[in-house]
Parts: sequence; structure tokens; C-alpha cells
Amino acid sequence: MPEKGTPEYAELEKNPEKVFFRTMSSQLQSLTVITVLETLSNHASDEVYLGQRTPNWTTDAIPLAASDAFNKRLAEIEGEILKMNTDKTLKNRVGTVNVPYNLLYPTGDVGISGKGIPNSISI
Repeated sequence: MPEKGTPEYAELEKNPEKVFFRTMSSQLQSLTVITVLETLSNHASDEVYLGQRTPNWTTDAIPLAASDAFNKRLAEIEGEILKMNTDKTLKNRVGTVNVPYNLLYPTGDVGISGKGIPNSISI
């Protein structure tokens, strides 16, 4: 916000809409940002999520046991998230909006789902 007594403040008092619209990005800039965000947020149909492995990735017992324990813990975390999402005492701090928490949900869906932790990220 401009400070009182400055030419910018005088312009804001005179025509607040003009000053507001000058702060907005152009249509092209907005479209570019939306396109990049959608492209980077989209989960592919062949997305590999945290803890998922290709069949027969190893035959060693120790890494297989560690991987199984890790996947069990991920399943527990997923259950905890689902439980917390249905708990009525954990309300949104801004109001009565009922938006489930999905950000660190271990598994995801194809498209822009807002959930799932990819095994790796390539941009």
C-alpha cells in the first residue's frame, strides 16, 4: 500500500480500480502460469508412488523386509490421514469448509488429484 502524502496514494484515492487493475498480470501471463501449473501437477497414468517397486526388483531378504516394513508404515499413515479427515473435531480454521487433507497421502490418482507422493520427480 502506498503511504499517505505520496503521489501513488493520491492516485489510489482518485481511482482505486485503475490502481488495482494495474497490479494484475496480463491474460497471457496468467494463462502461461496456469498451463505450467497444470502440466507440473498432473499425475501420469504410469506414475510410480513412494514405496512402489517393480516386480522382482531384488531377491535379497534384507531389502525386501525393509521395503515391506516401509510399505506397511505408509499404509498406516494413509489410514491415519483418512481417520483425521473424518474427525469432526479437526475443523478447518477458516470456517466450515470440508476439504480433506490429501497433500501427503501416499497413493494418488491419475490427473490433478492433489494427492500422492511420486517416487521421483522430473521436470
